[in-house]
Amino acid sequence: MTLDILLYGLVDPQIARGRSLAELARAAAKGGATLIQYRAKEASTREMVREARAIHAALAGTGVPLLINDRVDVALAAGAEGVHLGADDMELADARRLLGENAIIGATLGEAAELPYLASARIDYACVGPVFATQHKDDADIPLGLDGYAALRRQAAEALGLLPVGAIAGINASNAASVMAAGADGVAVIGAMFGADDVEGATRALRAAMGVSPPR
Repeated sequence: MTLDILLYGLVDPQIARGRSLAELARAAAKGGATLIQYRAKEASTREMVREARAIHAALAGTGVPLLINDRVDVALAAGAEGVHLGADDMELADARRLLGENAIIGATLGEAAELPYLASARIDYACVGPVFATQHKDDADIPLGLDGYAALRRQAAEALGLLPVGAIAGINASNAASVMAAGADGVAVIGAMFGADDVEGATRALRAAMGVSPPR
């Protein structure tokens, strides 16, 4: 399945307001999300696997891959296309060994000191953040801001070559274009997509704000 990090939606039960995560993910895909991540920090392993399978089934036929936040075991059990791993998660090399050559593996990049580690691993993309303040992550670091993001993005280009590098945290339709102008290959969004009553419409609005035509 093709990887495109242009508009990366993170679906999380904390923002779903009781709605079906599978239906939210499907709506985002219809609106033009290019990648979906399932994140559930508080859920049990069994619940995560059940939910991931439902989301994966809902995305079938859309061409949009599903990644699992933090959990290689859940990705394997649910048949998801890959994982997104942070600095405290499983080693990237171990995740690649367990998931295989065709899996999509993404990594969080918060500071330049992490670049040698990311450059040593076989990852498919990196996501830099937090760019702006966010209410959707309790332990978020101090925001980089646009200038900080642009500087770290340039350092990532030197260390990671042509690897796609996205941006995360506090990104919405009013600032997505400026983040792209700062060098991002894509934006990862939570509230501006899944906090909306109309998730498909909100996703289309994000694409429009980024100057990218929404799907028909």
